[in-house]
Amino acid sequence: MDVPQPKTLSLDQIRNLFDLTGRTAVITGGSGALGEAAALSLAAYGADVVLTARRAEVLEEAAERVRETGRSVTTISCDVQDEASVQDMVAATLERHGTIDILVTSAGIANRFPAEDFPIDEWQKIMDVNVRGTFLCCKAVGKHMIEQGGGRIVTVSSIRGQFGHPGGYSAYGTSKGAIHLLTRQLATEWAKHKINVNALAPCIFWTPLTEQVLNDPELYKIFMSRIPWGRAAEPRDFMGAIVYLASDAAEFVTGQIMYVDGGSSAG
Repeated sequence: MDVPQPKTLSLDQIRNLFDLTGRTAVITGGSGALGEAAALSLAAYGADVVLTARRAEVLEEAAERVRETGRSVTTISCDVQDEASVQDMVAATLERHGTIDILVTSAGIANRFPAEDFPIDEWQKIMDVNVRGTFLCCKAVGKHMIEQGGGRIVTVSSIRGQFGHPGGYSAYGTSKGAIHLLTRQLATEWAKHKINVNALAPCIFWTPLTEQVLNDPELYKIFMSRIPWGRAAEPRDFMGAIVYLASDAAEFVTGQIMYVDGGSSAG
């Protein structure tokens, strides 16, 4: 039996492992801090970017920053909870770019209430955006990636998908736990199609949505006590991980939950 020998890469091939030139990346939740960080980092390494949100007009500020990289930027309205809207977004992307090589599912919401008082409508809203929305986007883009012979999907999860927290995250944490397992499920189903599916799992990070928590001295103390690095994350902390998971450097990496959390998951 002939055993395949490992390929030897030239220095140029090694340097080009992170090159995304000629690839198209779709980023849901493109107006958010993490979505914008994903767009900037992928564009900086050569990808053309499609930013989506429910209201396309909120994407313009992020789009202008991405255009400064010199890459193409398209903004498309998309409600990730609505399957028809997701399919329309995918069709519009393919009409403009002809391909979708990278998907980053950063659309998500979070509300905090004590579990015993959690309004069930708020619970369901979180499940619809975070879980249903992620699945619908993966389903629609994954179908195209199967047809084209491969691609990269980076779901956005959270450390709350693995570890509980006393701050009222019973819905958000449950939704992100579902993203953990969905990531692994899709990775096992789609590996044969050369589609890598991995999750980025941050700890709490500075955004307009978390300022209320991080500017509260008592809550800040609780959160920082759980982060060995001693600070909240910043959107720039995720850039390298997103580029890596979207690139050829991660060809043999799939079904993984990459914690970018300042050591929180280490104990």
